[in-house]
Amino acid sequence: MKFLSRFLYWLFSPEKLIKPEKRLGDLPSSKELYGGFLKLAWPTMLESAVTAMTSFVDTMMVGTLSTAAISAVGLTGQPRLLIFAFFFSINAGITAVVSRKKGQGDRDGANAAMHTGLLLCLAMAVVAFTLASVFSVPLLKFAGGTGENAAILPEARVYFLITVAGVCINAFGMAINAAQRACSNTKIAFRTTLIANSVNVVFNYLLINGHFFFPRLEVRGAAIATLLGNICACTVSVMSVLKRDGYLKLSFARLKQISVRYMGMIGRVSMGTGLEQLFLRTGMFMFAKVVAELGTDEFATHQICMTLISITFAFGDGLGVAASALVGQNLGKNRSDLSEISAKAAQRVGMVISVVLFTVFMFGGRWLVSLFSDVPFVVDTGERIMRIIAVVALFQVVQTINTGCLRGAGDTHYTAFVSFFSIAITRPIIAYVLCYPVGLGVIGAWIALFIDQTTRSFASSIRFAGGKWKTIKLG
Repeated sequence: MKFLSRFLYWLFSPEKLIKPEKRLGDLPSSKELYGGFLKLAWPTMLESAVTAMTSFVDTMMVGTLSTAAISAVGLTGQPRLLIFAFFFSINAGITAVVSRKKGQGDRDGANAAMHTGLLLCLAMAVVAFTLASVFSVPLLKFAGGTGENAAILPEARVYFLITVAGVCINAFGMAINAAQRACSNTKIAFRTTLIANSVNVVFNYLLINGHFFFPRLEVRGAAIATLLGNICACTVSVMSVLKRDGYLKLSFARLKQISVRYMGMIGRVSMGTGLEQLFLRTGMFMFAKVVAELGTDEFATHQICMTLISITFAFGDGLGVAASALVGQNLGKNRSDLSEISAKAAQRVGMVISVVLFTVFMFGGRWLVSLFSDVPFVVDTGERIMRIIAVVALFQVVQTINTGCLRGAGDTHYTAFVSFFSIAITRPIIAYVLCYPVGLGVIGAWIALFIDQTTRSFASSIRFAGGKWKTIKLG
């Protein structure tokens, strides 16, 4: 018992999270550190978890139609995320700049950065939806909508266009949420996500199979439900910055002008994040294409397992977003030591969560897969993949936290390089070799994913430990 107590002190105590020579002032107590962090982090964790669980329920509901329906929805996943990547990169810039200004006590600067980010998102939304409409069929064909999957292309295209419209509408709200998180107001983003996903699930039930007086729209109904959820999310986000007493205040008059200074600051962070997301989504696109060409049942199994692994990403992303805001705020206060401690506290919490996820996936994987489909091939293969996911969880949560912290500090060019090497090149190449020449099928793709995740985990840990992120200036 005494050994355990000493071990926990060594692992979690603030005094042990940073070397004495790096301290720039008084350190918080364990209660202050973890209590304050979890108060900020729990809404972001729940926000990400709710989104992951909604995707979980979405796939289950669509799965009541057929494995072909799951494949049709899955086919749109990477093209949609490729478009979403542009908004994500702008939001990363907004979070980094607004958190610095919040730490410096510059309220006007924080609001100027938010408005500049909102204008950038509006412009990007128009461009994104136009390109998606024009190139929807080539994108989906490239994603794997050929051969055996050609039959699902019409349904996939309808789902793609409707859901992309929703993402573009909600881009404004997502930018507001990014600014709110930077000011430690994480409950707003959680509230919008909870409302949006609740609307999504309710209308999934009403529209997919046609309950009560609603028509049976199947895959199209799932897309409309997502669109309605996104509209609600955007509305709630906008309302959060119309309050008179809020730190961030939306001014429609201010939206008529853009600040060149803040556009440059956001752009410097967004450029690196944008490259990272471009490499990430391109690699994921190619990865999904490799699996899609294995056949409908294989791709459906893959899609189910991707839905399940998103739970591990959700926890890591939630902790990473909270840590990112604290890193930026403390760097703005010239307390790089507190930035490092906040990041390491997030890592410790993430380690505990990853061990729990490992246990659930390792011993409950077959049952989880069976919730989506009763096809023997899908259940048997999915169970094997879940064992891989269990091990991946040990690396993915901490990797996601580290990457979020580096983004919060503005160290986005490094994360872009890692994504280029690991996701855009390594993962799809290894997946192709293991799936086809070696003959492992969809299992080979997941071995490639494991290699990618461990590579990024070690790379982000090494970069974080080096401390270069503490010296980055945003302007």
